[in-house]
Amino acid sequence: MSHLRQNVITKDWVIFATERAKRPHEFVRSHDDIPPELPIYRHSCPFCKGNENPSETEYFRVEDERGWRVRIIPNKYPALSPIGDRIRHSEGIHRSITGIGYHEVLIEHPDHNATIALMDISDVINILRAYRQRYNVISEDKRIESIIIFKNHGESAGTSLEHPHSQITATPVVPSQIRYRMVEATSYFDDMGECLFCYTLRDELKAKERIVLETEHFVTFIPYAALSPFHLWVFPRQHVSCFGDITDTELEDLAYSLKTVLAKLYYGLNNPAYNYTIRSMPTDERQSDYFHWYLAIVPRVTRAAGFELGSGMYINPAMPEDSAKFLREIDVSSQI
Repeated sequence: MSHLRQNVITKDWVIFATERAKRPHEFVRSHDDIPPELPIYRHSCPFCKGNENPSETEYFRVEDERGWRVRIIPNKYPALSPIGDRIRHSEGIHRSITGIGYHEVLIEHPDHNATIALMDISDVINILRAYRQRYNVISEDKRIESIIIFKNHGESAGTSLEHPHSQITATPVVPSQIRYRMVEATSYFDDMGECLFCYTLRDELKAKERIVLETEHFVTFIPYAALSPFHLWVFPRQHVSCFGDITDTELEDLAYSLKTVLAKLYYGLNNPAYNYTIRSMPTDERQSDYFHWYLAIVPRVTRAAGFELGSGMYINPAMPEDSAKFLREIDVSSQI
């Protein structure tokens, strides 16, 4: 019989449909669905090395003797603008706010065909270092309340350009997903006197069955009530609320964790599309006892449909314990 599980952090209920359950290997991407191999350089790609627009603003770069390795530039079609004042307007039930914010593109590598799963670890460190630098600079802007760092990999994950890149957005309001997690975490802290995220991490480490990877500073696991197959959370072992406070040592360890887990997905599931995002505290409350930043990775191996849209609930056809075991057993040590 099917059963439901609840994620205590998000309060989402997830249906685990055992009658339609699939084994982990059934989510492996078909070779027919894999696009042709990409070239190292594409003349028409604005992100490729040599195609830089000299008049374009560049917020940050990491470079070495080979030239730039990471660049951050404005999104060509930004959803938000850093110019202007944050002005709220309310008229009855109608509320609005000026579209103040940031929308930036982080070009992850000069090569068109690069991917984090196969990059040198130094290149992954460069990406995370650039995230941290821009996070901390943008957080000084008092008009900004939340900073969202995310990556879309693959067409079904929403990417519009092949060249490896991710995005940084900063909004003048706290998104409801973050706000709701804060409310639940605050309530738990008030009742129990401890961080809900720390409790969840301790529980997963005790159970062991959903752990995918452990390092000195991070633990990667599939949540007990994962919304979808192979949905992963990467938690810092130390209680820290804000991603911007990650140390250099932790950043290097996170780079190893991220590359390793994405390599497991790459080889285990034939390079599936995925999204990842960093969930962190709002900028005006950088440290707290109740919130714990983390990185979420969501492989797009299934599709949400009418039930999910109509109910806000998800049907997961894969047991988290089976998915975690599958990923744990994929040996990528020779690729790291």
